[in-house]
Amino acid sequence: MHRVRGARLTSGSQANMGIELFAIAVGILIALALLAIMVGVSNDAVNFLNSAIGSRVAPRHIIMIVASLGIMAGVVFSSGMMEVARKGIFHPQLFTMPELMTIFLAVMLTNVILLDLFNTFGFPTSTTVSIVFALLGAAVAVSILKVFQADGDLSRVSEYINSARAMVIIAGILGSVVVAFICGAVVQFVSRLIFTFDYKPRLKRYGAVWGGVAMASITYFILVKGSKGATFTTPEVLEWIHSHTWTILLGMSVASAALLQVLLLLRVNILKPIVIVGTFALALAFAANDLVNFIGVPLAGLHSYLAAIATSDPLTVTMGALAGKVRSETYMLLIAGAVMVLTLWFSRKSRTVTETELSLVRQEEGEERFEANFLSRGIVRMMLSLAVGLARVIPAATRRLFDRRMDPVRYQVDADPEKPQHFDLLRASVNMMVASAVVSYATSQKLPLSTTYVTFMVSMGASFADRAWGRESAVYRVTGVLTVIGGWFMTALMAFTASGLCALLIFKSQAFGIGAMLLVVGVVLWKTHRAHSAREKEKEQKAVFNLKKIRDPAKSISTTFGQMSTLLKELRESLNRALEGLYTQNEYSLRVEKAKIKTLQVWANIIIANVFKTMRLLQKSDAHVSHRYAQTIRRIQKLVDGHRDIVMRSHEHVSNYHKGLLDQQVKELREVGRLLNDTLLDVERTLSQRRTADHQAVVDRDHILRELAECLNKQQTLRIQDDTSKTRLTILFYAIVGNAMMLSKQNLKLLEIFEESFGGVRNDAEFDLD
Repeated sequence: MHRVRGARLTSGSQANMGIELFAIAVGILIALALLAIMVGVSNDAVNFLNSAIGSRVAPRHIIMIVASLGIMAGVVFSSGMMEVARKGIFHPQLFTMPELMTIFLAVMLTNVILLDLFNTFGFPTSTTVSIVFALLGAAVAVSILKVFQADGDLSRVSEYINSARAMVIIAGILGSVVVAFICGAVVQFVSRLIFTFDYKPRLKRYGAVWGGVAMASITYFILVKGSKGATFTTPEVLEWIHSHTWTILLGMSVASAALLQVLLLLRVNILKPIVIVGTFALALAFAANDLVNFIGVPLAGLHSYLAAIATSDPLTVTMGALAGKVRSETYMLLIAGAVMVLTLWFSRKSRTVTETELSLVRQEEGEERFEANFLSRGIVRMMLSLAVGLARVIPAATRRLFDRRMDPVRYQVDADPEKPQHFDLLRASVNMMVASAVVSYATSQKLPLSTTYVTFMVSMGASFADRAWGRESAVYRVTGVLTVIGGWFMTALMAFTASGLCALLIFKSQAFGIGAMLLVVGVVLWKTHRAHSAREKEKEQKAVFNLKKIRDPAKSISTTFGQMSTLLKELRESLNRALEGLYTQNEYSLRVEKAKIKTLQVWANIIIANVFKTMRLLQKSDAHVSHRYAQTIRRIQKLVDGHRDIVMRSHEHVSNYHKGLLDQQVKELREVGRLLNDTLLDVERTLSQRRTADHQAVVDRDHILRELAECLNKQQTLRIQDDTSKTRLTILFYAIVGNAMMLSKQNLKLLEIFEESFGGVRNDAEFDLD
């Protein structure tokens, strides 16, 4: 690729070669556009699927069909949005075609990498922010290089950048975050006061009026977004829509209310069509708004190339042609829409991003994805203090009214108990209504915003008002929200920096720089694919421990013991690998097992939670079970603690390059490990196969292990006295032997509880509580 430094080419053959190379660059941009669509849809799908999937308004394939239709409708209306990539961030008339190609290639390469990274780890971010800051970073980098080649006056960089437009976009996006959260919280609070969690009886009385308002905001949203982006809509029509907003809304409200009242008489849950239409509306808005984020830059590159080769001096002519209106080809939009739909159906990463958001807004308690930190604790503490202060001001009668009508205990699940909802249809419809209203208003006022940020913050505000963030989950949910918001700022910073560096590399290294960046993209995509596959595998393994809403107490008990068997298997295999890593001084093997500690603790916590659920189920059914069943909680926790202690001690010893165990110590510990492995394996198989074990054999093996430990302690004492075993080796040796005895004992106790729970042979009146 030819680098332009303000001088004309001196050879026609060189010019032809340069044009051919830029034709290849256009082809690369188009290929990157396809990748950008796939990674972008995987991230943005959460915007319009969240409410429908979270409330299980319909089977997943129905939701996907509706969203697909919305996308295909939206791409037709996206032509007017393509101007942002051409002239929204910089002034194209000040750049040549090679310089713009440098900017566009840097933006697309950066965008693909950045969005794929966010998708892999399940973080929803804004493709709008990503593309805006990538354009800004690359344009600034190329502008600085141009200035240095001219007179070196850096103050002139501002002449190349449309900084006013960029600042408006940034301010609008940040402002929408606060507004969306507040609007979502207020509307959900009022809606829940009206309908309560037991909303169905009240929906029959005045649901049509409320639904009419919701449907009007959604359909007006479709009208505004569709007409604004459509090339066939005249300015007069847009002005008429804007000047008759309230008339249109009133008419839609009345018509929608009448239709919904008819559906109520036909015993139809009117919240379902509201959520379905809202899904279509947000999918349409996504395609109409965000398609520019994926193909706007490649199309701008194509148009700049076509404009350049139409001139006599294509490599040095400035691209003022991009400043005017350029009609986007409809067939290209439809192809892009088809790729978006296919990605929506088949991308596993889109489900990962959706699951992250749903975990933050679900009504019921469960495993929390994010850990608490000092900032989330401080915010929760502040909110609790504020709640106490408000309680002193609000009259007691009003507080009792609020508590009665917003009691989450009355939360009703509409879906199959085997597939519980994350939240109900009322909140899903509020999400749709408020998000549509906020985006419609901002669009009508020509205020820039991110649909990702709006839909996410509306969902967070609604879940907050719905008391989904209870005392048991608040700090974790707040951490999650802060993490996602922090990721948004990181998106902007990373996009700006990475795109600028990429543009610098391409500008200086030309074709070599492009080849190097393409190689980086390939490596990153391959690495993230492997990382995501590993996370998916881990999630599938964890899914084994999910206790669905089983109504049969006996089946629930059997399921929890089966889950304990799976945990014992993982603990046993991990311990064997960790001890072998200690014996052979294999630091890598120990590091791998250390990384599994948190996963095994998470699995143990899920099983413990399932035991609690089973105990509540037993209380309701009065079913008979061993009074020691609850002790499985303590047994499981001690098993995990023992595993963690052995692995951590072994890893620390080897990673710090301490002297390895003596040959005799290794031989002795191998015998300890063999006895422990056999005990774990026996109990594991017993729980897995739900059969009666040879209890006495397990007892005898535990007795043998304790006798062996006593003998080994004496031998270790001799080694201490003759100074053959140093202090660190002695501490490690005693810790492993002690933990082995503890683990064996906990397995024996777990076996006894299992047999008692299923009418086994043992029913001792006395038992050890340790």
